[in-house]
Amino acid sequence: MGSSDLFVMLLADSRLPVGGFTQSGQLEPAMASGLTSADVPAFCRARLRTVTLVEAATAVVTAAGAAPGAVEAEWAARTPSDAMRATSRTLARGLLRLAVRVWPEAGLPTLLRGVRPDAPPAGQLATSRAVVLGAIAAHVGIDPVRLARLIAYDDVQTVVAAALKLAPLDPADATGWVVELMPDMDELADQVAGLTDPRTMPAPSAPQLELWAQQHALTTRRLFSA
Repeated sequence: MGSSDLFVMLLADSRLPVGGFTQSGQLEPAMASGLTSADVPAFCRARLRTVTLVEAATAVVTAAGAAPGAVEAEWAARTPSDAMRATSRTLARGLLRLAVRVWPEAGLPTLLRGVRPDAPPAGQLATSRAVVLGAIAAHVGIDPVRLARLIAYDDVQTVVAAALKLAPLDPADATGWVVELMPDMDELADQVAGLTDPRTMPAPSAPQLELWAQQHALTTRRLFSA
């Protein structure tokens, strides 16, 4: 096993201190709207084909060397929900703080500074988690296929872990869902692994997920932030 594989394992670890435990991938508002635990695999599959596909493409294109500002603009155009954009940028700041401690030689703050210079407060990093993850991947040598799989796996595990907190489930069943979805993760990776131009990133629509995200942002009694 090479070091790049170990870096993938590190970044996929739910114990990484970047705030992933605060996320449900919109599962919490979905279940509040009537989604059942039996629907979780289909919910994950819908995410993989829409918002997660965009996230993976964003990271892969960033890792390929595209200008972070251009990638961020294309990602934002494909993420119409301001609640989802805000969540991603909050997670990005946590991921960047960690990356600066672990890989100070990478110069990631300098690379990403000015991605959205209009964002308040002036000068504060305001870029998506996928762009930061792509920059890390480029630095540590994670190839596009592994990077895309990492994002797909992280997304599925985020939703499944949230499901265990939101519904009475057997953890073994939840693990079975992850295994069931592995072919979908591979399919996602195959779709985006060859991308290098931000303008060619896929742009699938996920209006119901976006609506749930917007509603959840206004909910005062909730277990997860998003």
